Amino acid sequence: MRLQDEWLFLKKLAARLRQEAAILILATLIAILALVEGINTAVVFWIWMVAMIVALTRSPLVEKVEPLSPAAPAPADPDALLRTISAGLAALDMPVLIIDREASVVEQNPAAEKAFGAFPLNAHISAKLRSPGMLDMVRETITTNAPNQIEHSERLPSERVYVVRIAPIDLPGTEIEPGAFFLLSFRDISELRHIDRMRSDFVANASHELRTPLASLRGFIETIQGPAKADMKAQERFLGIMFDQTTRMSRLVDDLLSLSRLELKSHIAPDQKVDLAPLLGHVRDALLPLAGDLDVTINLHLPPGKAEVLGDRDELVQVFENLIENACKYGQEGKMVEVSLLNEPGQAVEVIVSDRGPGIPAEHVPRLTERFYRVNVEDSRSKKGTGLGLAIVKHILTRHRARLIVKSEVGKGTDFTVRF
Repeated sequence: MRLQDEWLFLKKLAARLRQEAAILILATLIAILALVEGINTAVVFWIWMVAMIVALTRSPLVEKVEPLSPAAPAPADPDALLRTISAGLAALDMPVLIIDREASVVEQNPAAEKAFGAFPLNAHISAKLRSPGMLDMVRETITTNAPNQIEHSERLPSERVYVVRIAPIDLPGTEIEPGAFFLLSFRDISELRHIDRMRSDFVANASHELRTPLASLRGFIETIQGPAKADMKAQERFLGIMFDQTTRMSRLVDDLLSLSRLELKSHIAPDQKVDLAPLLGHVRDALLPLAGDLDVTINLHLPPGKAEVLGDRDELVQVFENLIENACKYGQEGKMVEVSLLNEPGQAVEVIVSDRGPGIPAEHVPRLTERFYRVNVEDSRSKKGTGLGLAIVKHILTRHRARLIVKSEVGKGTDFTVRF
């Protein structure tokens, strides 16, 4: 033990001598020069000894600091990480699920609960999602750890279309290997699909609507040029039909152009004030000849004073002409059309157009404002309808930030309410 202490002391002394080597060498050189100059040897020796003692006993000017080894980071808690991820997903309006390798639901965000209902935690996703294609995709991704996606349709409670994507989650700083958890997201593309379907339907319907009168015109022209060339009565009858067909095409083109113009300025809200009371009186007077031909009475109920809204007068005239004309034509059996203007204090201004006709079956009501949609095609064409009137009404009211509400009961009639 004593030998070990002596060896340790010698090691420290050697290390100190190496550290103070420059000062010791300098002091020795000064002592040698002093001796050469003839200074007393004893004096030089004691000065040299003092220098040695001071050099070996003083605190070092520079101390060697051993670098501290970096502390190993504490392993992250996977449950805490999942909770953090879940808190971020809660802010998304896209349905998202986190599942494990058993395809059991670990976390879900509020959008997923709203879209599919609450998933039982730690239950298999098939408890709510039973699509074979989606379940196959999930199994494939769990096996391969490769992201994947499919298009999935839900029929109930309403028709929705989703792009469903699954990808493994990497949790860095944890002992959990990548692929222990997976993110299942649902991007709603229902509106895009609906718009695509409407666009294709519009092209098909528009071409069909124009093709029919054009085919009729061509047939009548060929008949007049051929077999009926000398038959003046047939020519007169055919020319009347041809005039009706060209008038129908003209109305169709006018309605299509009107829709295009409305779409271009649909984002610009009107800023002029329009009094609906005299406007409805003007529309009623303009439609009296039509109502007389159909043996229908138009009753107008107006409140005292003004009922002003922000709007474009010509467009609002088009809206109420369309609604009242439809009520006269398709509610002709009821013999009566009621037009009521409501302007109660603190309430929205409303115009209600009611007929006592046969009514509209409930399954048709949500689609009335689609282009070329008709409840009864033959009835609509016989009454010179283009199938675009209510689509125009909807576009105008959308620009006016107003709503069209339809209530109908078969056998009792229909109410169209415009709410500003």
